[in-house]
Amino acid sequence: MAHSDAALVEIRPLIAADEQDWRRLWKAYLAFYETELPEEIYQATFARLISGGAGEYRGLLALVDGRPVGLAHILFHRSCWHIDNICYLQDLYADPDVRGKGIGRALIEAVYRVAEAENAREVYWMTQEFNGTARRLYDRIADKTPFIIYQKNL
Repeated sequence: MAHSDAALVEIRPLIAADEQDWRRLWKAYLAFYETELPEEIYQATFARLISGGAGEYRGLLALVDGRPVGLAHILFHRSCWHIDNICYLQDLYADPDVRGKGIGRALIEAVYRVAEAENAREVYWMTQEFNGTARRLYDRIADKTPFIIYQKNL
């Protein structure tokens, strides 16, 4: 599939029947970041992604020819700087065999559409500095901010 064939990608919300495909994709995503999580995190996360509850994460699935090939996890939240919610794109992943074929871009553009439909003021995300492949895409479809993230694990 060439970049011009990105229209052949179907993006839709996760449903309960997607759990095994979602697990396969999310495990591969976590492996990219050299992370493993316990089973209770998988169960809780998937339940949140499909709950439809206010303030909960939402999951999107990318399919090509009916085969799940990518995912996105998003969260709408308040900001002290705006009245409208903003949208955080926490996780974005495409199978390695479909990278460079427009899946990541299609997922991000779907997130933009969902955010616009929810009247969100912005969509933001972060990535690791070494993730050059993803950053080349991000540099084309969003603005890099000058912010640095600090974190303290408790």
